[in-house]
Amino acid sequence: MKIVHHGKIYLPLILVPALSSFALPVLAAEDTMVVTATQGTISELDTPAAVSVVNGDDMRQAAPRVNLSESLSSVPGLQVQNRQNYAQDLQLSVRGFGSRSTYGVRGIRMYVDGIPATMPDGQGQTSNIDINSVESVEVLRGPFSALYGNASGGVINVSTTTGTQPPTFEASSYYGSFGSWRNSIKATGATGDGTQAGDVDYAVSASRFTTHGYRDHSSAQKNLGNAKLGVRLNEASKLTLLLNSVDIDANDPGGLTEQEWRDNPTQAPRAEQYNTRKTTKQTQAGLRYDRQLTASDDLSVMMYAGVRETTQYQSIPVVPQLNPTHPGGVIELSRHYQGIDSRWTHRGNLLSIPVTLTTGLDYETLSEKRKGYENFVVENGSTVLGEKGSLRRDERNLMWNVDPYLQTAWQLTDKLSLDAGIRFSSVYFDSNDQYITGVNGDDSGDASYHKWLPAAALKYALTEAWNVYASAGRGFETPTINELSYRDNGQSGLNFGLKPSTSDTLEVGSKTRVGNSLLTAAVFQTDTDDEIVADQSSGGRTTYKNAGETRRRGVELSADSQLGYDWRVKMAWTYLDAIYRSNTCGDDNCEGNRIPGIAQNMGYASLEYAPPEGFYAGADVRYMSDIQANDENTAQAPAYTVASLNTGYKLRIQESWLLDVWGRVDNLFDREYVGSVIVNEGNGRYYEPAPGRNYGVGVNLSYTFM
Repeated sequence: MKIVHHGKIYLPLILVPALSSFALPVLAAEDTMVVTATQGTISELDTPAAVSVVNGDDMRQAAPRVNLSESLSSVPGLQVQNRQNYAQDLQLSVRGFGSRSTYGVRGIRMYVDGIPATMPDGQGQTSNIDINSVESVEVLRGPFSALYGNASGGVINVSTTTGTQPPTFEASSYYGSFGSWRNSIKATGATGDGTQAGDVDYAVSASRFTTHGYRDHSSAQKNLGNAKLGVRLNEASKLTLLLNSVDIDANDPGGLTEQEWRDNPTQAPRAEQYNTRKTTKQTQAGLRYDRQLTASDDLSVMMYAGVRETTQYQSIPVVPQLNPTHPGGVIELSRHYQGIDSRWTHRGNLLSIPVTLTTGLDYETLSEKRKGYENFVVENGSTVLGEKGSLRRDERNLMWNVDPYLQTAWQLTDKLSLDAGIRFSSVYFDSNDQYITGVNGDDSGDASYHKWLPAAALKYALTEAWNVYASAGRGFETPTINELSYRDNGQSGLNFGLKPSTSDTLEVGSKTRVGNSLLTAAVFQTDTDDEIVADQSSGGRTTYKNAGETRRRGVELSADSQLGYDWRVKMAWTYLDAIYRSNTCGDDNCEGNRIPGIAQNMGYASLEYAPPEGFYAGADVRYMSDIQANDENTAQAPAYTVASLNTGYKLRIQESWLLDVWGRVDNLFDREYVGSVIVNEGNGRYYEPAPGRNYGVGVNLSYTFM
């Protein structure tokens, strides 16, 4: 069998800002495997680290196209859980990092077309990711790239579609259980083939999603827009403009105690009492300049800026807020962020050894105005909850980082390669308290964090289709602004005693392609000092502390097989033993306890029949072992297994039209289970229930201008 590569492959993943999709091969009559790649990318098979790629078309196949949790279960080591709460986003963790997050994404660096979806402090979100526009989602597990900082779990990189000829217009609609609607449109196209000066490509998408919600007080609406415009300046350079906007208005049902969950999982008693809710508006723009300086040198510059405004009403009782140092039960945030990442890549030879060198500088800033208000007002002698009252907090926070990095790739022999790099990460935080009254003193302060982050990997090709590798890397995770914002036991002031965590990871792995199957295996150990964990969580507010030493040991297995032309099987298994190696529970001894929020075992299997046109169908099964909810390991969410089915029909009409009508059933056997947990919730309200059997139908109609 011969292998034909289309496009140029210059750098291993560990050296580039985006991974690449390795398309499952299709065998032609002459038994030729065709592999498509773009400049600066490489396949899952050849990358000397644990990497998984999910194709955008697969994510949209008979799917609601609302949450990443719909389509990432096949990635080993990635635990993605839908809270059924659009006020708090998904709960994502990689190798257990990020499991403590009560909202948003923690411990993982996220990018969309090169723009960080993670702020300089390490807090990220998935709400601005437009699944309708996704080309691929690539997951790097472990801290094995010097190109990324302030994360321990790894990197999730989202690439959106680049427009090509001929132009295409698509409209789609989805309706599901709990009054869920999603309507979207997308247009893509290009002038020219993208190689000549003046050639333009474009991709524009917009969607609106509304839902009543599975639980009481969990309705939400979300408007999302995404645009990508590329202009070829000349034969050597290209400019790409990126625009993204999201507007979310969601109620927050909050967590339940175990008894409440078992009595009625749909209830939300505190949420309705306090009318807990959250609004988020974010708009950002990016400009990327790529230039091929010489046959051996490339330059890339990414500049971006954005604003994110959030207002959140929490279920904090009136009595604690009467304390003059309490910051109140309503949070208003206005965040302005911007950054620039410039890098230069050179390919050459040193002593007859092919060498690739990448060096660059990453600069990011975040300016936050944070205000707190009482979540009640007094009218005619009566207390009305869930309304913005008197000001209780007013501060301006700044966080920025300056990270130079250098990374090299050495092809030592035909079979042996070495990748090594280093990043020096410097993160600065400064807070200016503008609410100083009575016993509420000046809580201004500043902190800075610095760390060298080395990474290295050796890969050996046993055959053209079988690689083994060993890698080592260091991760660095600073406290987020939110984690610094509160101290335990209702104390005033910022939590400057919170230190960054440092993780050292060793990994060995094997990847092999057998026929049309890609099989991967990875074994790793991560030792962490000063891990940041949830301390107390009560009334919608969580405080954090350092946990001393923790250890994660795991095994990740996956198989992706194309059976013939139309059948596909995917399987994944994760074993993750994550424990405290020192006591973090105060009077109780937690040494040896499992870290909460992390499943010890996860399994996934799917079977799909998916011809390009006509009838198609699929089924999948997911398993999640029990998850501890607190450090003491006295509460846990039970293990569960859920299955889903989908089917549809694609009809081609007169070459230009394609109609796709589909339906699906999730939680086929109506299993009652907990979708996610709120780690260390102070009132024992750990549980966020998942829905029982639910349904969805959809229709997609596209027209290609021939």
